[in-house]
Amino acid sequence: MSRFVKKQLFSMVDLLDKANKTLEKNLLKKKIDQEELTKLLSDCQESALSMGNLLEELYGEGHEIVGELEAYCETLYQMALSLLNPLARRELLSQLNRHIKRLRKGVGEKVSNKLEVVFLPYKVSMWDSLESIWQAADADENCDAYVIPIPYYDRNPDGSFKEMHYEGDQYPDYVPVTDYGSYRFETRMPDIIFIHNPYDNYNYVTSVHPYFYSQNLKGLSDLLVYVPYFSTAGGMSEGQGKCISYYYVDYIMVQAEKFRGFYDPSLPQEKLQPLGSPKFDRVVRICQNPPEAPGEWKEQMVGKKVYFYNTSLGGMLGNTQAFLKKMEYVFKCFEGREDACLLWRPHPLLESTFESVRARYKPVFDELKAYFIRNKLGIYDDTPEITNTIALCDAYIGDAGTSVTSLFGIVGKPMFILNNDIHSQPGKDDWRGQVVNGFSLTEKDAWMITQGNRLYHAGRGGDRYSFTFCCDLSHYAYGGYYAWVVELNGKTYVCPSSGQDILVLDPFDKEPGSGQTGAEEECKKECKNEGKRFISRRIPLENPIEQSGAFRTVAVFGNYLFLIPNQYPAIVRYDTATGEIQYWEGSQEVACSTKREERQLGGIGVWKEYLFLASPVDNRILKVHMETGESEVLTVGSEDNTWGCCGMAGDGQEFWLLPYEGKVITRWNPKTGETREYRDMPEGLACTHPSRGYACEGMPFGSAAFYGDSVVFSPNWGNMFVRLDKISGKIEEWKPPFEMPREPKSDYYPYWGKGYFIYPHYIPPLPPTEEIYIDSQVYQFFSSLDKTLYQVDFVENTYEEIPIEFDLEEVRRHEPGFREDSQWLMYACQENAFNSLTDFLDGRITGDPFDKERQIQAFSEIAANPDGSSGEKIYQFVKGKL
Repeated sequence: MSRFVKKQLFSMVDLLDKANKTLEKNLLKKKIDQEELTKLLSDCQESALSMGNLLEELYGEGHEIVGELEAYCETLYQMALSLLNPLARRELLSQLNRHIKRLRKGVGEKVSNKLEVVFLPYKVSMWDSLESIWQAADADENCDAYVIPIPYYDRNPDGSFKEMHYEGDQYPDYVPVTDYGSYRFETRMPDIIFIHNPYDNYNYVTSVHPYFYSQNLKGLSDLLVYVPYFSTAGGMSEGQGKCISYYYVDYIMVQAEKFRGFYDPSLPQEKLQPLGSPKFDRVVRICQNPPEAPGEWKEQMVGKKVYFYNTSLGGMLGNTQAFLKKMEYVFKCFEGREDACLLWRPHPLLESTFESVRARYKPVFDELKAYFIRNKLGIYDDTPEITNTIALCDAYIGDAGTSVTSLFGIVGKPMFILNNDIHSQPGKDDWRGQVVNGFSLTEKDAWMITQGNRLYHAGRGGDRYSFTFCCDLSHYAYGGYYAWVVELNGKTYVCPSSGQDILVLDPFDKEPGSGQTGAEEECKKECKNEGKRFISRRIPLENPIEQSGAFRTVAVFGNYLFLIPNQYPAIVRYDTATGEIQYWEGSQEVACSTKREERQLGGIGVWKEYLFLASPVDNRILKVHMETGESEVLTVGSEDNTWGCCGMAGDGQEFWLLPYEGKVITRWNPKTGETREYRDMPEGLACTHPSRGYACEGMPFGSAAFYGDSVVFSPNWGNMFVRLDKISGKIEEWKPPFEMPREPKSDYYPYWGKGYFIYPHYIPPLPPTEEIYIDSQVYQFFSSLDKTLYQVDFVENTYEEIPIEFDLEEVRRHEPGFREDSQWLMYACQENAFNSLTDFLDGRITGDPFDKERQIQAFSEIAANPDGSSGEKIYQFVKGKL
């Protein structure tokens, strides 16, 4: 019985008491209104009947208060017959008052004052997100706790409901389940409702029954509380920040303090309560006392190390073709091994998601699944409860962006994160594909930040492309924290990508320990310096965000560094002379967009004292004065421009706007505003999505080279270089003198575009009175497909390959192995050319070996109450808010 219902019953008694007083007052009049009093008595009887019906619905027939109500109604009837008899009605009035007193006492003593708390899971596989809260409520003698599994539907591709599912019969035996059809929410009005589905009608794969959408539940209890169905290893997807239920629930339970930053900033902070995850409570408890393996699993597990293989929704939706090829590769790596057992557990919604949004790939998945089962490659786990499976496994392999990693992390079981783009064993030189990350757009660049936030420098000893290790830029092994290095006024600045600070490097010639501050010593220690170069200062930025990909590039003007935002909410201008930092908001509205499940970013250009940020979806360009910060939005070119701009190639006087979609190049003079569009592209120009492999119209060009009256545009997603004659406007295919690969050299050569030209000389920002013009017959071109650098002479039509050299043993020495991965994955080992899946299975790890205690400590930093008490803390907090 909820406290709300008890209050309701007291309110009903109060109404009867008030009616009694009104009756008494009217009966004292010299002349009574018999018709009015009869109506009042009838209303009292109706109220008493409603109260009786409510009690019988809640308690069944025979409740003693119902007997008192029946007696009260009989007295009302006698009063109606005796309205004209003063003596009889005086006695009957006294009886009514005695009935009211007994009813009030009965409600106080005979109606429970316990809390009524309802839990509404829908998939039994997600019950662990609520279980420990329920256990705390169930153990409270002053609480009645109800577990009410609710139905849900698969969706058709058009969003309509398909098959209904109800999993109420699949819960553990110790969980008493109440049928959702027998619990009358409007009648019982529970004090607290806990939910773990935040999407309501905005999940395009499944939907709970609309009655259980948060907007409706909000009116059926005193407190509505959302507990995430997932746990996280450090990050959250952007889509999890603004789910519809957040705006109806009273509280959102957050895994740790740091995760407040992932949620919509418009949500009141008091709504977000960092009390931990019940999922951790359960996995910690079960792993301390693992269950016995199911009988059909035992034979395959005995004497073998068991690897939990997780295929997630995010991995499948990100690149379905690569995901399926990865499944096939994993199966082959385990096939025939006598020392390893592969336990494959697909995400519980994987097949329905294939059917809803990737239907054309479903037959391929079905065949892979059938092959796995038919050939008995391992254990196919479709059991409803993941925690028992985790307890029976020795290690994790699979995607990083899934809550399963956090469950393995918190209990200290090793995690090997798969790269879905890798489908083969590494070859001899495949390590170069992940080390040679590319160059900036100017030849002055002598730095390279390799994967894993490791900084290398070239040019010492006269060889500009022979790189040696300088330092680690972060104590995290991965995460893409830094991407660009700028040398300005004798200092070196490392600018962030996912990081949110600027690093200042100490000069090469400074001796370690000479005049260093305590902070510098700490930086040196943090970066594992080898006496070559180290970070002397970190310049933190304000208003940090929790998402990765804070910035997209850096621009330089005078003494200023401009960090151009991706996820970060502002352009950041850092004055290297004074140390002043300014934040200019408002650029995202023009320069960023989301389309076809991808975040789109427009082109960037600098001209004189202006910074330009182009839209990826239309003809708008944000113009920002780099001294004052004043800005305006320009419209450039055709009004019907829907192709947007992915790049602004500038020759110092004009910009060539490269289309985000389609094949229209726009030539724009920022001084005069004149534009010209070039549409007549060579026959056969086609584009292919770099990671998903399908034909598209996206980003055919990536950069430009200017020589004489010609502009040569390099392919990005396109299949050819094109040359444009600025005088005649004629466009034709340009065939490079070197052989341009059509595909990446191997799986270990990641790329987003096929390559780009590097400007032939460094172009410093000039005062607005000066003009520059780029015109050179010699350019460098970096091929991303095979990580090769060429020097090209356009007039002579010749080229020279420029060797890019790293010392393999030095690179290997700095391979992290098992390490704190990033703030979005606290500890793991990444699959790459130094650590393949086969290497992991063989126990042959390059870099740090697995350290269980180090992993547990790392994950404890992103979990409130990691001792298994989150459920109790959550229950007590919510209970205290009633």
